[in-house]
Amino acid sequence: MTDTSTRPHHRDDKEFMTTLAKGLAVLGAFGRQRPTITLSEAAAIAGLTRATARRVLRTLAELGYVEQDGRAFSLSPRILDLGFAYLSTQSWIDRALPHMRELSERLGETCSGAILQDAEIVYVARVPARRIMSTALSVGSRLPAFHTALGRALLGNLDEAEVWRRLRSLRIQAYTPYTITEIEALFDRIRADCEQGFSIVDEELERGLRALAVPVLDRSGQTVGAINLSTHSTRTTRNEMRDTFLPALQQIAERVSQSI
Repeated sequence: MTDTSTRPHHRDDKEFMTTLAKGLAVLGAFGRQRPTITLSEAAAIAGLTRATARRVLRTLAELGYVEQDGRAFSLSPRILDLGFAYLSTQSWIDRALPHMRELSERLGETCSGAILQDAEIVYVARVPARRIMSTALSVGSRLPAFHTALGRALLGNLDEAEVWRRLRSLRIQAYTPYTITEIEALFDRIRADCEQGFSIVDEELERGLRALAVPVLDRSGQTVGAINLSTHSTRTTRNEMRDTFLPALQQIAERVSQSI
């Protein structure tokens, strides 16, 4: 088996560190569905030879980022240092969290913040209220961007060519009978949401889940993240979300934008 963890064009970049890329590929092999992996699994998932995967895992273990128990490897708590280092650089999260907590408590609904990574959103802040999704979500959790309010609020601030590129890279699936699966319809929805300044996703990702999100901009007008409120469809109508949720979220987004 040959190493396939680096793309061909990277090999022409003299500044590109292939060894570092291989180490990150192995770290990326771990996840919710794979909390522990064997050497063979690490090699297969990261696209490396067994010898390379072994060296990477031994190095990560020596540095304290991976633990070994027999043939199984798992991430150690030290890996959190990397995630918290990122969060500490995102000042908008610290600015938004107090307002999100107050809003969640006042409305009795979950308030979350996320960033965009490729075709997924990554939760960077979350103030849970009632349990409304069958999947437990926390900081670091990921969801498909094109089928979430947070994702569409973030995607809308990309240029059209980039939105199309990400759309065409996906294998779109229907999560519920209400999921938009036509790429032209998804693109049109994202552009429409961008023009109106907010996004509502109604039972497209999970039955009963209704969410509204707005982007958070810095002072230069660049999108740094998005915040949302999510509720159950039996508790709040779409009109109530526009009348109550939207002004509250827009107020938070405006306060954060003025402070970063």
